[in-house]
Amino acid sequence: MAIFICIYALLALGLNIQWGFAGLFNAGIAGFFAVGAYTSAIISTAPADGRIGGFDLHFVIGWIGAMLAAGLVAWPIGKICLRFRSDYLAIATIGIAEIIRLVIKSEPVLTNGARGISGIPRPAGDLGYMESQIAYLIIVLAVLIVAYVLVERQFNAPWGRMMRAIRDDEDAARAMGKNVEFRRLEAFIFGAALMGLGGAMFAHFNRSITPEAIDPMVATFLIWIMLILGGSGNNRGAILGAAVVWIIWSVSEIATDRLPHEYAVQAKYLRLFLIGLMLQLVLRFRPEGLLPEPLRGDQRSTKSGADRH
Repeated sequence: MAIFICIYALLALGLNIQWGFAGLFNAGIAGFFAVGAYTSAIISTAPADGRIGGFDLHFVIGWIGAMLAAGLVAWPIGKICLRFRSDYLAIATIGIAEIIRLVIKSEPVLTNGARGISGIPRPAGDLGYMESQIAYLIIVLAVLIVAYVLVERQFNAPWGRMMRAIRDDEDAARAMGKNVEFRRLEAFIFGAALMGLGGAMFAHFNRSITPEAIDPMVATFLIWIMLILGGSGNNRGAILGAAVVWIIWSVSEIATDRLPHEYAVQAKYLRLFLIGLMLQLVLRFRPEGLLPEPLRGDQRSTKSGADRH
């Protein structure tokens, strides 16, 4: 559970760069997740008959390649789709993610088609079961901490303030000489690279990747719920939301699996109900999330003055 929390927290951080910083409604997270997972799998697995790739390289090279591949895929997508706004951008990114999933499923020469790629090496996988789990948890936790520190530094740097200015008032930012289109594309690529890294870590943990793992429910919409619940625009909120939602998601699965079979199948829908109910309660009583975006400068002064009035 802790390993998956770290992986999903990394995906939520990537989404926070796109939505929390730049206001980009990316509903195609699953596509970049898949690109990262399959790229790292191709780079790090041993050669196999009937499939291109299998370079048998170190997993670190696979993870770096996953970030680069996701960023490279995001560049033309961003050039085309970022001209759209809000719901139109969401529709475009959903369609692109579905195209990526179908290409992966129907391309046996590169991705082994519907059977997926197996035999992906897990770091410290030659240790015992518990030792291997703990070692991988340490690795993904270290990656998450590094990603959080770097993203938080960008958030507090002039780049982060510029991105929030573009998000809040694009016309005013453009009037101040900011290259809005380039900066939005920059945020889109950075977020996609983190999503690709999350996909790579997911694939190496499971030692395999198949098209079924690219379910938009768990690879897109669950991550949106994590970010909204934790607090859009707050990196700590993104991590907190990932932890809360994944704990509820996992514990509810454990509980429903203990029921008799005829009830267990129907009870699994309770997981979706619990997550949806929690999201509705948050949107109703705390729309800014559990950890709201920190207010700075004039925003804090304005809010304080409003509170006094």
